Amino acid sequence: MSQAVGNTALAYARVWHHVNASDRVLGKLAERIALVLMGKHKPIYDKSLDCGDYVVVTNAKHIKVTGRKDEQLVYRKHTMFPGGLKETEYKDMMDKKPYEIIRHAVSGMLPKNKLRERRLERLKVFGGSNMGIYRGNILKRWEDGTLTEDYILKLDPKNRMKAKAK
Repeated sequence: MSQAVGNTALAYARVWHHVNASDRVLGKLAERIALVLMGKHKPIYDKSLDCGDYVVVTNAKHIKVTGRKDEQLVYRKHTMFPGGLKETEYKDMMDKKPYEIIRHAVSGMLPKNKLRERRLERLKVFGGSNMGIYRGNILKRWEDGTLTEDYILKLDPKNRMKAKAK
């Protein structure tokens, strides 16, 4: 009997993961998010295909960096005009755009190819705990990969009765 999953729609189905970034280290979190966006956690992974999942990150303004990076880290961008180099320090970026810090870190962890922007589109980052309309899409917990209680209640009517009894 074959162990191959095959090119089924179920194998390529995209799942929504929720990540709480409070008190998490930026580099380690960005690395793990990049792996999920690429789809390396799936048995059907192929580097030329886009088979990754969606990731929703909340509490981006509570993320931590190690060492003295909070004093030394500088984000640079260029306007493409002469003398148009703009530099923003980590502390200023954390006050103005905390979501950009995580997006920039994850972007650096992804392969530099044509799929990079498409993968980054599936990353949704929020500075606070409110994720808006994306809350209904979340299927998996980030810590252990198990399904959320809301999704289990939708699937199994017996569990719905147990939840009402509590």
